[in-house]
Order: sequence, then C-alpha cells, then structure tokens
Amino acid sequence: MPDWADVVRIGGALPGVEESTWYRTPALKVRGKGFVRLRTEAEGLLVVMCGLDEKAALLASGDPAFSTTPHYDGHGAILVDLGAVDGTQLAELVEEAWRLRAPAALRSTPRG
Repeated sequence: MPDWADVVRIGGALPGVEESTWYRTPALKVRGKGFVRLRTEAEGLLVVMCGLDEKAALLASGDPAFSTTPHYDGHGAILVDLGAVDGTQLAELVEEAWRLRAPAALRSTPRG
C-alpha cells in the first residue's frame, strides 16, 4: 500500500520538484505550482492534478481508488485513495500531474 513517502519518492525523481505545503497540507510543487497534495493524513486521500478527460475516464473505470467531491467538479483534479491505488498507477498519475504543471524546459530535461 503506497503512502505519502512513496509519493515524495516518485515526485522527487522528477526535475524541479520540491516538498512544500498547499492548503496547509503536505504537497509537491514544481516551480511553485502544486501538482499533488495530501488532503489529510487520517483520510489518506491524495489530490492529483489531471486533465478533465483523464478524470472522467478514471471515474468511469469504477476503480474504488478514484473519487471526487462536488468541490472538484469542473476542475482537473482527482482524489486518489492511497490505500487502494496500485503503486505503478500512482507513479503514472504523479508523473502526468507533474507534466501538466512543469514548464516546458523542465519537461524536456533528461532524467537520470
């Protein structure tokens, strides 16, 4: 079961990522732009930025790892249950969220 430390490890491997806070909760940002944050430790839900099409597809999949609330209606953000998400899928979601927020110069930086 992935946890916040895994999210930090995944995101930390991407260029320009820094640990920070966003809405007073732990977050990862790239050049000051948040792309993933923990809603609360107790809740175990991660807010991950994504495209609206991807959000719709994840919700339509019926996978219990993905949800939303009315607060996020119309916004490119999906709630991810760390207790239910597959580690590989989590890594893909974090990297895609980073791509959405990272400047082009960082997106083209080779990773080692």
